[in-house]
Amino acid sequence: MRRTLLAAACLLATQLANAGAIDKLQRFLDSTRTVRADFTQTVIARNGRKPQVSSGVMVISRPGRFRWQIDKPYEQLLVGDGEKIWIHDPDLRQVTVRKAGPTLGGTPAALLAGDSRIERDFTLREAGELNGLDWVEAVPKVADSGFEKVSLGFSGEELRAMILLDSLGQSSSLVFSHVEHNPPLAPSLFRFTPPANTDVIGD
Repeated sequence: MRRTLLAAACLLATQLANAGAIDKLQRFLDSTRTVRADFTQTVIARNGRKPQVSSGVMVISRPGRFRWQIDKPYEQLLVGDGEKIWIHDPDLRQVTVRKAGPTLGGTPAALLAGDSRIERDFTLREAGELNGLDWVEAVPKVADSGFEKVSLGFSGEELRAMILLDSLGQSSSLVFSHVEHNPPLAPSLFRFTPPANTDVIGD
């Protein structure tokens, strides 16, 4: 009996070790309700001009709520409350508001903040191993999502990176660190009130 259990455990461990990136993505979504992580983002334009590097904090409460806060070199804040998405640019004193439904349906945020039925909005395929990470490629089924594809890189069961290619040929590379799974998050993180003397554009 003990040998049987040991053999079963070894088989399960082997299956997990060899699991494809699509399986890892699905398990990540199934087991994760909240996430907090630091990120570094590198944006490379199609013409190859000098990359733009920014950093900040990502907070997600699934389904539908997220906070994407860029701290350096310039502040910018995206907040999704499940109904609307607020994009705040303090330097411009401007807030853009969009409905969350059509905006979130086929965007990278849907992979992390959406529900677990990602294949409803994305076509997924295994993208092999690169730089020590296992990659899954997600192509949005919504034509006007603004993105051609999104790639997600996993180290073991941990999400470590995303690469976004938009419809204009611009590439954005995101590297995550200090990732926390299912931390307690204050509801106020996902609420946004435009500051005084700020122009509000959109819905």
